[in-house]
Amino acid sequence: MSVVIVGGNERMARRYKELCEEYNCSAKVIIQMNGALRNLGNPDLLVLFTNTISHKMVHCALSGIKGQNVDIARCHSSSMAALRNVLEQHVG
Repeated sequence: MSVVIVGGNERMARRYKELCEEYNCSAKVIIQMNGALRNLGNPDLLVLFTNTISHKMVHCALSGIKGQNVDIARCHSSSMAALRNVLEQHVG
């Protein structure tokens, strides 16, 4: 399963990826607004940490997956526990 994480703490990016690997998921973490938001690929799950990103980033991420069958998880907190809860709900 592939996961794209948009937002979060820049210093936590490596830990986000490691946690996703524990759930047998490949992760792509996008912390800042850049060209990577336009090329999200075809993920199975999109996680939006809404507290740490702008409305424009949310809009760009959602338009990048428009028309695809992607689960979207919006999470206010960008903590490891919050990501673990999202992965438990969507991956199992």
